[in-house]
Amino acid sequence: MTLDLRKVTAHIGAHVFGVDISKPLDGETVAALREALNVHKALVFDDVHLDDEGQQAFARHFGDLTTAHPTVPAVDGAPNVLPVDSEQGSANHWHTDVTFVLNPPQASTLRSLTLPPYGGETLIASSAAAYRQLPEPLRRLADGLWAEHTNDYDYAVPAEDIDEERAAQRARFTSITYRTAHPVVRVHPLTGERGLFIGGFAQRIVGLSVGESRTILDLLQSYVTRPENILRHRWSPNQLVLFDNRITQHYAVDNYDRRPRRLHRVTVAGDVPVGTDGRESRTVEGDAAHYTSVAA
Repeated sequence: MTLDLRKVTAHIGAHVFGVDISKPLDGETVAALREALNVHKALVFDDVHLDDEGQQAFARHFGDLTTAHPTVPAVDGAPNVLPVDSEQGSANHWHTDVTFVLNPPQASTLRSLTLPPYGGETLIASSAAAYRQLPEPLRRLADGLWAEHTNDYDYAVPAEDIDEERAAQRARFTSITYRTAHPVVRVHPLTGERGLFIGGFAQRIVGLSVGESRTILDLLQSYVTRPENILRHRWSPNQLVLFDNRITQHYAVDNYDRRPRRLHRVTVAGDVPVGTDGRESRTVEGDAAHYTSVAA
């Protein structure tokens, strides 16, 4: 089939029209959506009337679902659905979902439930565009680097914000410590594109000190977050965004004065990342078998 796709920016994002994702999709439609995701990295669907079951059914067209999160509780009665709720804090930090496990989700869906009257955008960045923009010497350097990703740091709760409630949230987020070594440059299994696979959970370059690692990671991250590489999505009621977690990063903008904001997230099980030399990621600490299967 031919989808009605309308680009949002040159490097990332498209609105999708002409398909009702609340209904079962045939193979041709799913293949067209997959191809659109490969090209645009993030797809926006307007006026979708889905509940949690419908969101899960849509996400299952792309593979097996993960549970909600390795350590954070799911929505009551829906073990595959993660509440993204302003009452639990804001993920105002660039990251790719759950990269501290061996095989992070291949794709994420976010659905709007409760929105503030202003602000609350989600930024999504193309790490493929970032890699293409690297000068050749930096590209060669990045191709050979590996980074250790972990959940055991202050991503979830910044140190200056810690109170009793936040401390409990951090304790839950880090209740199982995960550390995984991933290639800094990941080769997309469907397109062969290379993208910078870093983000907030990447805390150290393998073989380098913490200080040396931070300098290099910050330099590479500055290409990911160039304004030209970012889709700034302003949420509307009844929207769903599907993005390729293998080749994007995202950031929840905390600019809505603590007004209520709630999305539901459902993620699709991913494959084990592969670097430019063909080597796969490796677990350093933590077993996520309860959270996700491994996609072929």
